Amino acid sequence: MVRTIVELLAGNDDHAGEFDSRFDDVQDAQHPDAVTVCCSDSRVLQDHMWGNDEPGHVFTCGNIGNRVVQRADAGEAGSGESAPDEVVSGDVLYPIAHTGTDTAVVVGHTGCGAVTATYDALAGDADPGSEPPGIEHCLDLLGPHLKPGIEALPDDADRAEAINRLVEYNVDRQVEFLVESDEVPERVEIVGAVYDFQDVYGGSRGEVHVVNVDGERGVEGLREEYPEIASRVGRLWEY
Repeated sequence: MVRTIVELLAGNDDHAGEFDSRFDDVQDAQHPDAVTVCCSDSRVLQDHMWGNDEPGHVFTCGNIGNRVVQRADAGEAGSGESAPDEVVSGDVLYPIAHTGTDTAVVVGHTGCGAVTATYDALAGDADPGSEPPGIEHCLDLLGPHLKPGIEALPDDADRAEAINRLVEYNVDRQVEFLVESDEVPERVEIVGAVYDFQDVYGGSRGEVHVVNVDGERGVEGLREEYPEIASRVGRLWEY
């Protein structure tokens, strides 16, 4: 462990040397242009995927399954059951409510382990209680949102295809939750995207592909409405 910390701190030396003067305008307050919520995965580099190296520009959140939902109390719904007590996660809502942020981006990624684990649990291919309670809680939050997508999967989809379609489906459901929430002002533009490092979407590894804007997920419609990003709009699954 010590060697790892030594390496991390050496990297921080480089970071601090490069960034020393970049905090002048944001030392006392922040007004990020966007809040992003990505999956907690070591391969998903939240700032780097946007080419961002400016403090104060992007407010980053990360969790298992790039969720925007949390439960308002300690109740457990269980995978696949309804959860009427869900609210927008405070991590995502904070910059919207307090710093004037008007763009929210939900970013899933190809081969998502959280989506895979939820898929296995709902399909009966995982032993109940096999995960530690904290992980089980996160998967239980995903379950109700993914269950209809699993039921709608095409019969001829193999496992990898099914999971990557569900990655999109999960992004859609998280975007939908934000769009429909009274806690999120109408001024906020909500974008759903998938980060691809597995050559699934046909572009370069590390590209972000837009799959949803404010609840609209039709590829042709999005390309027509947003011609400046038309080349980056694409889906694996239009259901």
